[in-house]
Amino acid sequence: MDKTFIIFKPDCMEKGLVGQVLARFEAAGFSLVGAKMIQLTSEKLREHYAHVADKPFYPEIENFMSSRPVVVAALKGEGVVAKVRELLGPTDSTKAPQGTIRGDFGTDMMVNVVHASDSDENAKIELARFFEESEIYG
Repeated sequence: MDKTFIIFKPDCMEKGLVGQVLARFEAAGFSLVGAKMIQLTSEKLREHYAHVADKPFYPEIENFMSSRPVVVAALKGEGVVAKVRELLGPTDSTKAPQGTIRGDFGTDMMVNVVHASDSDENAKIELARFFEESEIYG
């Protein structure tokens, strides 16, 4: 079975949507195999967003993502990476159709409820970045 990495972003936490969003993932047949609440640090965010950390907009991402504790999670299921991204809709919430998580709950390109791994390879990297092996059950 495949696994993916999820961050329930600060807007998701602020609006109390973690349960609703997780319920959508579970209804789609995915299992929660790891979860914890953490405060994202500058160091962890620079590592996670290394591909854009040198861009002029990066400080805004860091400020937003560190604005409150978040929940990080590991989901397991057949084809979970692609299917979760389909459930989320486009990264830009303004372009996400109703019925998708971002279309229903997101605001814009950054305030978009959930981060999800974009490939099987990145899922492995991101899971290892945020979880010890002993923290994932399945």
